[in-house]
Amino acid sequence: MNLFMMMQAAGEAAAQGGEIAGEEEKVTIDLIELVMQGGWIMIPLFLLSFVAVYIFIERYLAIKRASREDKSFMNRIKDYIHDGKIDSALALCQSNNNPVSRMIEKGITRIGRPLQDVNTAIENVGNLEVSRLEKGLPVLATVAGGAPMIGFTGTVIGMIKSFWEMANAGSNIEVDMLAGGIYTALVTTVTGLIVGIIAYFAYNWLVARVENVVFKMEARTMEFMDLLNEPAG
Repeated sequence: MNLFMMMQAAGEAAAQGGEIAGEEEKVTIDLIELVMQGGWIMIPLFLLSFVAVYIFIERYLAIKRASREDKSFMNRIKDYIHDGKIDSALALCQSNNNPVSRMIEKGITRIGRPLQDVNTAIENVGNLEVSRLEKGLPVLATVAGGAPMIGFTGTVIGMIKSFWEMANAGSNIEVDMLAGGIYTALVTTVTGLIVGIIAYFAYNWLVARVENVVFKMEARTMEFMDLLNEPAG
């Protein structure tokens, strides 16, 4: 009796082990093979992902450099201008490679002209600097919107493929016939959404960083214009 119970327990354990092993085999998925099921639609999606990563890294580094600021920069500019050391102020601006210093440099070169002309010159330089900071961001926004659309295109192609197989199979429809089209539909949709979501968040994060730099530029412009207004006050 004990032997029979041991054999039964061993059989149940083996059955459970087989079920667990079967579940593990089902869970195990070859990612490369799964990606290949997406078909040629995956090529533009991967290209868009590389473009998005490149733009994000390049713009992140550029904006990071532009946001660096010497805390004593404006105080030194004020001291130089009050002392009449215009050349020293220009040299200080040229030694700082950032949008604020280039704007202030343009304003210094216009000292002596009407304040409106000085302000206009600074604003023109500021607009150019903002354009440089936003370089590549429209492309990133296009990736954010275009990748899901390309993914959905793959979905339509996959469904057309599945229905084509169903139509040709007649009454002898098997699951294997539909698997290829369904794989294409689902894989391309997921990939397109992933690329689009990542690009969308990256775009908005970079835009926020650019706006932060623009705020600093506007604040320093106001400080400089107030400085030029002091003698008149």
